[in-house]
Amino acid sequence: MAGTTSAQRNKRKTPQAIAEMLRVDHAGEYGAVAIYRGQQAVFRRSPATKDMAAQIAQMEAEEQKHLTAFDEMLVERAVRPTALAPIWQAAGYGLGVVTALIGEKAAHACTEAVETVIEQHYAEQIEATKDSEPALSAVFTEFREDELHHKDIALEGGAQDAPAYGLLSRVITAGCKAAIAVTKRI
Repeated sequence: MAGTTSAQRNKRKTPQAIAEMLRVDHAGEYGAVAIYRGQQAVFRRSPATKDMAAQIAQMEAEEQKHLTAFDEMLVERAVRPTALAPIWQAAGYGLGVVTALIGEKAAHACTEAVETVIEQHYAEQIEATKDSEPALSAVFTEFREDELHHKDIALEGGAQDAPAYGLLSRVITAGCKAAIAVTKRI
């Protein structure tokens, strides 16, 4: 169409379901980066936890790669990000700090709970997009594999031995699921 930009054309081509997926995934990666930054703020202060800080920095770098990819997809498809980003930033960072202050196993429990929800979320998106958006489905598949790797690291690090693991896991899981539901729309 004459007089329309690429972003305007793409916006009309992005179905609502795909826009919601991208908005939620962008917000989720944004929150994951914030969680890991909060944990690093605690763990990098002590020589005793420098290995944990390094491990978290590596996982954060992978989440940042995902976030950058979703930043680009939002622009390419003219999908607005969530208006709740400042809340997810503060909540993620705070969750990271609190779980790190409890200890390494609690930080791992946080990762395990978040990644369990996220990898299941990606699995649903892979199934929903495999025929209609195979390239997007491939991105979801790649990122899901990274999330599963983070979950494995957390389990190996003693996530399930964290103080009040059951309660901590349930609260974080519920928070993630609520964030997904709200972020689809806002």
